Amino acid sequence: MIRTFAELDLDPTLLEAIEEMGFSRPTEVQAQAIPQALDAKDILASAPTGTGKTASFAIPAIQYLLDFPRKKAGPARILVLTPTRELAMQVAEQTRALAKYSRLKVATITGGVTYDSHAETLAQTQDIVVATPGRLMEYIESERFDCRAIEWLVLDEADRMLDMGFGPTVDRLSAECRWRKQTLLFSATLEGRGVEGFTADLLNEPAEIDAEPSLRERKKITQWYHRADSAEHKLALLKHILSEQAQRTIVFVKTRERLAELRQQLDSAQIPCSWIQGEMPQDRRNNAISRFREGSVNILLATDIAARGIDLPDVSHVINYDLPRSADVYLHRIGRTARAGKKGIAISLVEAHDQPMMDRVGRYTKELIKERFIEGMRPTHKKPVFKKKKKAKKDDKKKVTKKKGAKKK
Repeated sequence: MIRTFAELDLDPTLLEAIEEMGFSRPTEVQAQAIPQALDAKDILASAPTGTGKTASFAIPAIQYLLDFPRKKAGPARILVLTPTRELAMQVAEQTRALAKYSRLKVATITGGVTYDSHAETLAQTQDIVVATPGRLMEYIESERFDCRAIEWLVLDEADRMLDMGFGPTVDRLSAECRWRKQTLLFSATLEGRGVEGFTADLLNEPAEIDAEPSLRERKKITQWYHRADSAEHKLALLKHILSEQAQRTIVFVKTRERLAELRQQLDSAQIPCSWIQGEMPQDRRNNAISRFREGSVNILLATDIAARGIDLPDVSHVINYDLPRSADVYLHRIGRTARAGKKGIAISLVEAHDQPMMDRVGRYTKELIKERFIEGMRPTHKKPVFKKKKKAKKDDKKKVTKKKGAKKK
């Protein structure tokens, strides 16, 4: 396993850009994926958001283009597909920063931009194009985008593309790019719908990478939880944390209804925040994100669907106002903080019915997440203890057999 980027025999201009971006040592997914990609292998990688995924395909892609420079002007050679416009913009921004000292051109093709301005961009020489599937398909059908020139196809957040119904479009794009040499697919998970919704011939004998964030990476996030007796107690805890402890905070809630309710409660308490949720008009969504990014508000309320794939710098706290439905989503959420080598804090507010999920999260992350108390706001109820279901089943079976035995006598 590589320990430094210098071990990778990268171009000096690329190493200079990596150093300038403050990447000191490769993350788990970077250490596994970059050498395999440079070795001309297809990649099938599972990597939660916040683990340095973009650099794990952008670095080898840039190195490939530097190793095999184009002989004449022409269309893009590397195509990166992302599910959302925000993610496309973030990926392009980071790729441009990594390609800063080269002459490589990076373009984006997404919805919300006039058709003509994209056509103008595509008429010029591009090296890397980052695109959303639907909009790109329009340009292919109108013969404005030449897929025959694509040498690498990268699918970022493949599972989310499936969730959003892009599976058939991505399969069509894969067929259009059939002359490519390499395919790299990144997904939050390799189980279930992570990859199975795409055709089997998308990848050719890929190197499989399952990169949970290493303990060293997770150690940068301090995690704890507060127990709440009731919904009122929970809200009081949140208000206290937001006013006394937190600086730049993302607060996660389960549903849009819960988000609307919490928004009103914080508004009544004169705690300013912006918010994002699923099925929100793009301009309002962009406005909410930029207000938070620029620091005009320091609290962002979000549902899981809305926050997927958004990279926000300098998030100091993640608060789980509602616990997620699964432990892997918990990891996604807390991965919003402690990015790019910084430290962060993740706090969960736990009602009695949430305790089994909190226990599951501890088992999943293999970490003991401790309970903490705020003076004057301690819970009055005892911590609930839930028996493991398996033991209960065995006990029930014993009772049943005893009853049957009694009848025979």
